[in-house]
Amino acid sequence: MTDAPAPLADPHLVYDPVAGDGPKDVVILGSTGSIGTQAIDLVLRNPDRFRVTALSANGGRVALLAEQAHRLRVRTVAVAREDVVPELREALSARYGAGEPLPEILAGPDAATQAAASDCHTVLNGITGSIGLAPTLAALEAGRTLALANKESLIVGGPLVKALAKPGQIIPVDSEHAALFQALAAGTRADVRKLVVTASGGPFRGRTRRELAAVTVQDALAHPTWAMGPVITINSATLVNKGLEVIEAHLLYDIPFDRIEVVVHPQSYVHSMVEFTDGSTLAQATPPDMRGPIAIGLGWPERVPDAAPVFDWSKASTWEFFPLDNEAFPAVNLARHVGELAGTAPAVFNAANEECVEAFRTGALPFLGIIDTVTRVVEEHGTPATGTSLTVPDVLEAETWARARARELTARTASAEARA
Repeated sequence: MTDAPAPLADPHLVYDPVAGDGPKDVVILGSTGSIGTQAIDLVLRNPDRFRVTALSANGGRVALLAEQAHRLRVRTVAVAREDVVPELREALSARYGAGEPLPEILAGPDAATQAAASDCHTVLNGITGSIGLAPTLAALEAGRTLALANKESLIVGGPLVKALAKPGQIIPVDSEHAALFQALAAGTRADVRKLVVTASGGPFRGRTRRELAAVTVQDALAHPTWAMGPVITINSATLVNKGLEVIEAHLLYDIPFDRIEVVVHPQSYVHSMVEFTDGSTLAQATPPDMRGPIAIGLGWPERVPDAAPVFDWSKASTWEFFPLDNEAFPAVNLARHVGELAGTAPAVFNAANEECVEAFRTGALPFLGIIDTVTRVVEEHGTPATGTSLTVPDVLEAETWARARARELTARTASAEARA
């Protein structure tokens, strides 16, 4: 274990690109999403610790983006959709006083990447999907601390991220990986026997594969413990999200896949655990709330007081743990296989899944068809481009092929069902 490559995320190492007193300058990517809005809540409650200099969003919630920009007094607002710029400028003008300068507006598909490279201490990447890869690489190349909530960018571009990241430069924000990050601080890397990643089990915990055949989009969006966006919520229902987290844990901590275990924990109190060689297991636990992991990402190595709720230990509670049903939920094992293939295979897995989730949301694919189709796309992909030769064009080409193939297979499924 001691001869293995250094992990991307190491709680014992602190990367500080801009040392000094005063609040940390932070850029928030995906500011109108679940992670972004909770990060802004944390910042507004801790103005002595954090100052937001730039925001980015896709452009679907212009009024909220303008409100955020005004409350935080940011220098720059980035929006992916160029068509909403007039609406955004009007919304900003309505909030700023006469003669008060408006923030700079960046627009287009590269706007978030430009924001990620802007002058700041920390970039919080809360974008959903593999479109977060370019901003992740830009933040690392610019020398910023990266608070990473966009797991897809690490998964699809693992070797690219590892080639750029300096020791301690990435702080994970996923609740599971923030938990592992904190638990790993208790020992050396050589002391680690196993990583245990917890899963709520989603809305369909305990159901058999046959019982999953008729579930609806509304069923899949009814997550029992977390309030998240629709894509990640459906990924949690299929357990694709847990599969992605297994790959992410491998990449962040350089622990082999056979020493990363998934267990079902319905209460979502224990966010993950580290088992050490002496038999000790350290679990990180809080009530389900993403502001705790976000605070770790923005504040490390310091903790932010009262960032998230705490348990009332005077009240009785029950914490349960169950083995994962890999027959009903094969996504985790598929993700392990993809992670071991490495190269462009994770990009194919992720891109095909994004297409299949969208097809499920629009009624073009049944729930079980998501993983069945992703599995077929992965199998057809064959031997991926691997090793240090992996490039961004390799990733983009693999994603393009996977999306097209997933759409073809989805259309066949829809046509067959229509004939039936």
